[in-house]
Amino acid sequence: MPGPGQPAAPADECDVIVVGGGIHGVASAYFLAQKGQRVILLERDDCGHCASGVNAGGVRTLGRKLAEIPLSLASSQLWRTLDFLHGFDGAFVQTGQIKVAESEKDMLVLQERCELLAARGFHHEKLIDRQQVREIVPAIAPHVQGALWVSTDGFAFPYLIVQAFARQARRLGADIREQSAVQSIKRKDKTWHVSTKDRIITGEMLLLCAGAWTADLARLCGDSIPVTAGGLMLMVTQRMPHFINPVLGATSRGLSFKQFANGTVVIGGALECEADAQTNHAELDFSRLGNSARIVTDLFPFLNNISVTRAWSGLDGYAPDHTAIVGPSASQDNLYYACGFSASGFQLGPASGQYLAQLMTGETPDPAHQGLLPARFA
Repeated sequence: MPGPGQPAAPADECDVIVVGGGIHGVASAYFLAQKGQRVILLERDDCGHCASGVNAGGVRTLGRKLAEIPLSLASSQLWRTLDFLHGFDGAFVQTGQIKVAESEKDMLVLQERCELLAARGFHHEKLIDRQQVREIVPAIAPHVQGALWVSTDGFAFPYLIVQAFARQARRLGADIREQSAVQSIKRKDKTWHVSTKDRIITGEMLLLCAGAWTADLARLCGDSIPVTAGGLMLMVTQRMPHFINPVLGATSRGLSFKQFANGTVVIGGALECEADAQTNHAELDFSRLGNSARIVTDLFPFLNNISVTRAWSGLDGYAPDHTAIVGPSASQDNLYYACGFSASGFQLGPASGQYLAQLMTGETPDPAHQGLLPARFA
């Protein structure tokens, strides 16, 4: 901000200011620009720099919280039909996702899940038996008894998907500004004024989708949103011959497991660690990484002697109920959120952006997404 006697920073006008250049920010910018909105997106670092660019890349409807399922199914359709998410190295690959049962107790849990979804009108998760699991994953350990299976799920390279959305948004006229950290937010005459180090951006509507930092931005707006920072870890192995197509998880143990075309295996799934949003640091916990590696070798014993070549960590924003927060503020006019995805937001990005664009341009909101609104915490 200019000091006494200094000229005011130049102002830029738009319809919607988006803060955050992860998948939810760039997807929202894309769909808003598609509807003719003048969009300026502000990203502190580079688009895809934080959680959206360094996550495991799972594109899953499998195992979603009930309130997220309608948005996840809508997003699944977009993942399969948006042309610019296909046709390049790192694009979306529809491999399916499978959650295996290692015991009779696990099978009962999966059966109850299937019945619960069916009672709510959802039939995308299929319960399969031991033989069907082996047809999909021939290398699985013999103790696995069955699984839930979604054939339309898959994975993608997160950073490249974020860049694909950003390119398309720019082609439609969105102004995406990287290295543009927000310094202040004020509301004057029903208009949002967002200041960076050298510009003031004004807009009728403001969308905050800054992951672990969203709560800090909400306070600048005179609002509150219950999002806290949490850390997640991933590790990747040496290259090996291809042995699995789908993304694999376990019912009673935290695991997300996939093999890329280059032969490496990425291992994650509920690998939480200590995190500090103020320093943008998440501390690797090698004990938890080791436990995750043991789960992998329980399910694939022949991997016992492979090497882990790299491990990394990142930050995301967590909601109290570990369910996405998408929609308008409960207390501030023309303030919207996409946050609290709790390490499971990558797949939701396309439909989250589409839904917010509909809301922000006056279309009738889909009542199926009521369970995601910020008002549930008011």
